Amino acid sequence: MQIGIIGLGLMGGSFALALKERYEEVEIIGYDHNDQHCIEALELGLVDKITDDLEDFENLDLILLAIPVDAILNIIPHLNSISNKTTIIDFGSTKSLIVDSIPKSIRENFVPAHPMTGTEKSGPSSAISNLYRGKVVVLCNIQDSGEIQRRLAKKIFSDLGMKIFYMDAIEHDRHAAFISHMPHALSYALANSVMKQENPKAILALAGGGFKDMSRIAKSSPNMWEDIFRQNKNNLLEAIFSFKEELEQCEEMIKAGDWKALHKWMEKANSLHEIL
Repeated sequence: MQIGIIGLGLMGGSFALALKERYEEVEIIGYDHNDQHCIEALELGLVDKITDDLEDFENLDLILLAIPVDAILNIIPHLNSISNKTTIIDFGSTKSLIVDSIPKSIRENFVPAHPMTGTEKSGPSSAISNLYRGKVVVLCNIQDSGEIQRRLAKKIFSDLGMKIFYMDAIEHDRHAAFISHMPHALSYALANSVMKQENPKAILALAGGGFKDMSRIAKSSPNMWEDIFRQNKNNLLEAIFSFKEELEQCEEMIKAGDWKALHKWMEKANSLHEIL
């Protein structure tokens, strides 16, 4: 297989490592606007060669778009000349705007995907070969993808040990707002609120597992998450409003000293673990 990966950070780099580990005969061409990322990706063996010309991607078996969601929108028009046998998979964390922006002439080439995995780290050096193993990947609106493209995408994700789920793009974006995007907003808010009140020495001394777990994703790239918040604005606002209602309810019970009600409220939240 000949594969082109656009975006050589955590997601693209880890995908490259996983492919090289799983398949014996695979050639990976890398593309990234960050020259240092290109150098590192070559040195680390994530890719076999680098190009700065998207024409080199026209006849590949697979093109992966592992770049921020706004960058995906910007690069799609430059892929109009690809072969009708080429599969394009995008890893955008939002889906509706991306799906709607794909030209009809290459819609069958596209398999819109969202792998539910990642870390707070970035860059080629953060790539790990098992990032995708055992994780969920959501494929959206694949009834509009070509048969060749659907088959290849399913095979690769299955071969990498991923669990495949299917959703409409609109449905995906609403669920992602509650389960992924809103928690990132909360983590940023938690980090900012603590830093306003506490000095660094106190944070270092007292921050236990709970705080570290909740604040970890606040280290995620602001560039990437600003784009995601913008593209999924309305769903994210709905999720934040719902969270604020729950937090205000907690606040009122504490103010009133209604510990019995607070206890029941906490028990209700415990039921999440029956799902997870």
